Amino acid sequence: MPFSNASTRAPGAAQVDQFIRHGFIRIDEAFPAHVAEQARAILWRDSGCDPGNPVTWTRPVIRLGGYSDAPFVEAANAPPLLAAFDALVGVKRWLPRGSLGTFPLRFPSNLPPGDDGWHVDASFGTDTPDFMEWRVNFASKGRALLMLFLFSDVGPDDAPTRIRAGSHVDIARLLAPHGAAGLSLRDLAAASFATQEPREEVLATGAAGTVYLCHPFLVHAAQPHRGRHPRFMAQPPLLPAGDGVLDMADENPPPVARAILQALDG
Repeated sequence: MPFSNASTRAPGAAQVDQFIRHGFIRIDEAFPAHVAEQARAILWRDSGCDPGNPVTWTRPVIRLGGYSDAPFVEAANAPPLLAAFDALVGVKRWLPRGSLGTFPLRFPSNLPPGDDGWHVDASFGTDTPDFMEWRVNFASKGRALLMLFLFSDVGPDDAPTRIRAGSHVDIARLLAPHGAAGLSLRDLAAASFATQEPREEVLATGAAGTVYLCHPFLVHAAQPHRGRHPRFMAQPPLLPAGDGVLDMADENPPPVARAILQALDG
């Protein structure tokens, strides 16, 4: 199944259709490579690891929080992305980002990463200490997009995020009967992500500066790093301007909402 890449212009009809049907688009050169390099220097500093000495890379994953330094803000607000947000979520329907995070830095390792199960990202109820009780509902309260910002070159062996293309359809149908309350991550995990409808697995590879814009219901997973160079990526949400992305009274829903409606009609 071919997946086209959005250009530096706003996503066209083909990319919007891909997003609705498959749950994601890839934007090459979404932000400049030199911005990614500047960001990596900050992340290396805070990781406590030496980029020139693999002996210091002792853990398979190091998680770093949000960053509001200039390179991260520039990446988050790159013009191709702002145009894509408007195209997928709707003009004035999303909140600008003043930072980026979380960063799971993945290093070559024979140790299991411990976080490589299939999942969707929760978007509300996150004040509960038990993250498995965090919730998702069919209107995608609290999350307009899942975003994957590549701050290093990522090849097939460099622990690229695994994406189950089209799986947002399965999640929308699973969530719909549960209304505004939605389901917890524990409930969703019990539904067995990996054994739902057969879906093609796509790897989120690309050069530094690539961004994957994903439907908030897209099922995805980490994987072990089998390559040679650490992978630097941010996976922040794009937040909706309102309560969620789906308003059943909306006569002209944006693509992120149309994907949900088409799943429920299917």
